[in-house]
Amino acid sequence: MASEAQDRATLVLELGYRGGDFSGFAEQEGCRTVAGELRGALETVLHRPVDLVCAGRTDAGVHAIAQYVSVPVGGEELELSGHRLLASLTALVPNDMSVRRVLRADEGFSARFDATERSYRYRISCGRARPMLLWGHTWWLRPAPSLDVSAMNEAAAHLVGEHDFTSFCKVSSARMLQEDGRSLSRNLRRVQVSATEELGEPLVAIDVTGNAFLHNMVRIMTGTLVEVGRGHRDPAWIREVLEAKDRRAAGQTAPPEGLTFTNVRYPEGLLSPWE
Repeated sequence: MASEAQDRATLVLELGYRGGDFSGFAEQEGCRTVAGELRGALETVLHRPVDLVCAGRTDAGVHAIAQYVSVPVGGEELELSGHRLLASLTALVPNDMSVRRVLRADEGFSARFDATERSYRYRISCGRARPMLLWGHTWWLRPAPSLDVSAMNEAAAHLVGEHDFTSFCKVSSARMLQEDGRSLSRNLRRVQVSATEELGEPLVAIDVTGNAFLHNMVRIMTGTLVEVGRGHRDPAWIREVLEAKDRRAAGQTAPPEGLTFTNVRYPEGLLSPWE
């Protein structure tokens, strides 16, 4: 048995999922969700109700390759091997989810509040041919325009740093935050647009890293940058969108299937393998 001084810890899972058949991460009555499926698997393994926290909630249709989820554990649960936990959870979660790693943190660790950075990639297919292996994981623009990646990068540079991103937040969510007296400012360390290739198919990728994100923020940023890439707007227009602090000033909300939650960063030493 674990000593009395070490009878509590936090189980941390690195989780991947294909978001197409989920109504988002957060549990909703009558809907299939990532949290609901994971909770069922964890409660089967631990034989008790569980409270779980994620690094960042994803919307319906959004994918993840490295979502982090934390669950307080204690007592005999600390004696479970990492191999057994991984094998059991892999057997219990559905085929569109993957428990990629099982980690340990001290008691009180939160996958959400201890995260210092979160990263996303948005994929856009611009060719006339329908994407095949990337289907369901990219926004296929039709009719197929060419995107000026250089202009999009110039525009994206205006988003780096700390700004009020009200223009890039879903209206109802922005109103709720404002009514609660909470800030809509976020700090983005990186917004990079690149022409690349995955699985033999060409695409334009938008990689974004920041301390936190508002509801629909990356998808609205993407729709806005696409306006620049198509030549409909000048790169400097992004400054006007930020200054407006009005959702109506920005571009469309890009569809969810192009977005993947790719990484979370935590302070060094907080996480270790669950042996």
